[in-house]
Amino acid sequence: MNRNGGVGGYRPEQAHEATRQRARRQRSKAVTSPEPPAARTQEAEDKLTDVLVASGLTRMSARVLACLCLTHSGGLTAADLVNHLHVSPASISKAVAELEVMNLIGRERDHPRRRDRYIVDNEIWYRSLLASAQFNTNIAMVARESAEALGRSTPAGARMDAMSEFFEHVGRETIAVAQRYRHVLTR
Repeated sequence: MNRNGGVGGYRPEQAHEATRQRARRQRSKAVTSPEPPAARTQEAEDKLTDVLVASGLTRMSARVLACLCLTHSGGLTAADLVNHLHVSPASISKAVAELEVMNLIGRERDHPRRRDRYIVDNEIWYRSLLASAQFNTNIAMVARESAEALGRSTPAGARMDAMSEFFEHVGRETIAVAQRYRHVLTR
């Protein structure tokens, strides 16, 4: 009886203000696409997507990565990506999971909005090259084991031995080049 007006009767403005103050969390602002794509930005996004698809990413993962790379803030929420790319939340979720496994994107918590933001930074290309080098090292190791199992003097064993040596060199050189030019990414 006294809570929203007291003895003098019910006062809707006072009730509204009291309810607003008791609310556990504030109303979040409407989610809007942070940067509507200009024609040039959309063209750049499409070209980057095509190159990323050609490198082996799925189309949706490539679209998400291209969108994040070309966003001024370097980070977007899943809702932002859904709005910008005009796809389902499930598509974004699957693409983000793939990109996170490959260490191409990161995740940070947007505490006021209680949402995750997916981010790219200048280090993604460095991490990508290191992941590629690790992949090459793994191929070299399997090829070396195969050469030993088959016998290096057999045609298949000799082929595996050459493959092992090649991928060991490529892996080492990839790491060296990535480390040598890492400073370019931090300018």
